[in-house]
Amino acid sequence: MVDEKGKNMKCLTFFLMLPETVKNRSKKSSKKGNSSSSSNSKLPPVCYEIITLKTKKKKKMAADIFPRKKPANTNTTAVQQYHQQNLNNNNTIPAPNWQGLYPTIRERNAVMFNNDLMADVHFVVGPPGGTQRLPGHKYVLAVGSSVFHAMFYGELAEDKDEIRIPDVEPAAFLAMLKYIYCDEIDLAADTVLATLYAAKKYIVPHLARACVNFLETSLSAKNACVLLSQSCLFEEPDLTQRCWEVIDAQAELALKSEGFCDIDFQTLESILRRETLNAKEIVVFEAALNWAEVECQRQELTATIENKRKVLGKALYLIRIPTMALDDFANGAAQSGILTLNETNDIFLWYTAAKKPELQFVSKPRKGLVPQRCHRFQSCAYRSNQWRYRGRCDSIQFAVDKRVFIAGFGLYGSSCGSAEYSAKIELKRQGVILGQNLSKYFSDGSSNTFPVWFEYPVQIEPDTFYTASVILDGNELSYFGQEGMTEVQCGKVTVQFQCSSDSTNGTGVQGGQIPELIFYA
Repeated sequence: MVDEKGKNMKCLTFFLMLPETVKNRSKKSSKKGNSSSSSNSKLPPVCYEIITLKTKKKKKMAADIFPRKKPANTNTTAVQQYHQQNLNNNNTIPAPNWQGLYPTIRERNAVMFNNDLMADVHFVVGPPGGTQRLPGHKYVLAVGSSVFHAMFYGELAEDKDEIRIPDVEPAAFLAMLKYIYCDEIDLAADTVLATLYAAKKYIVPHLARACVNFLETSLSAKNACVLLSQSCLFEEPDLTQRCWEVIDAQAELALKSEGFCDIDFQTLESILRRETLNAKEIVVFEAALNWAEVECQRQELTATIENKRKVLGKALYLIRIPTMALDDFANGAAQSGILTLNETNDIFLWYTAAKKPELQFVSKPRKGLVPQRCHRFQSCAYRSNQWRYRGRCDSIQFAVDKRVFIAGFGLYGSSCGSAEYSAKIELKRQGVILGQNLSKYFSDGSSNTFPVWFEYPVQIEPDTFYTASVILDGNELSYFGQEGMTEVQCGKVTVQFQCSSDSTNGTGVQGGQIPELIFYA
């Protein structure tokens, strides 16, 4: 008797020998002089309909596929069981006729993902000490990647049963294989960069594009500097541009992030050179010192003043120390010890002397970013009676068609002479506070608007409504807006306005307070 495993092997051998059998029959028929033998020996092409596999958990598919109807005779429990088993490394499916459980070539192909069944190559992935042995199928891999095709079927192909890949992380390699086998994109924040590297190395462009899109949507001031260095390495200009937009607008947040200390020296230089960096120079200086301390650890140096200056090298002179406020220099940079005595003396003379000494430091202030103002009223007025505040909230909702960074609001002031106001400003999305600040501003009695700033600019995504709110305390005889517009074109950005349920003091689209949004784009 032959056991179940033996039956499977016989069945597999039969299908593998089928082309040879046809070939032999063709030869026998030609010897008999059968003129139709050549045409009969050719097997007709087989066409497969590629259909999305419906699983219990919806997964993002790489291709846009029409959904299929579930076959009546499909054993759902068995399919889910084998699918879960397929996710485990090197587990061969033992059941006979497993192919019958899957109606499409996509699903049957997905069974082979990370499976030893019929594997004709293995990869030892990861650095020494952290490797993982993963099975592969040359035909599937060659169809999914031109690099694998050249590796297995090209002119210089080597017939190896095991291939070592020390420069790719196992989790990233598995993510790439899952795309090639299953046509599914499964990305995570902690592995997306490594997956992008793998996709670039093996020329899997659609997966690489998905990785870049993932990074762009998750981009923030906390990771912008790290992603900047990676985007340059991967030669992704769109991602690089997006990183610069975030770093410019939210420079102080980006420079204070932990990720800033992880960048390489070239990226450090490019950031310190940046003309449009929207940050105080003392923040730039402190960030550079923090980077130098971490760099000393990377180079296994003691984090002394001398070593910090050594690892900074000429990048130190890209910090525009002479453009700092005098207090910032005297209480910060001058006492840091990173400057020589002569440098400290020359910079003090630069601040105070009529004849200024020559400096190695850049002495021209950065241009920063020029804020744009979106004004939503066509006119303003004031009444003989008072616009009463008394702790109530003026609020408006808005949405933009491009990603911007809200830096603050422009607010009206007193209509009966100069006055001081206290303003609590807030920016929310679906009830979640994204930014807020409590500050005072002075109005001169004119109908002008007066800026009130958030501590840091807030990143605003397109096509989503946000709520801008302010609670004012001050002279209640003030200006207010009239003839409000529901849509305003401000440069290349279109802003839409609608009334907010948070507004309890009369402000709406047609009139009221919060006349301006101040933003960077």
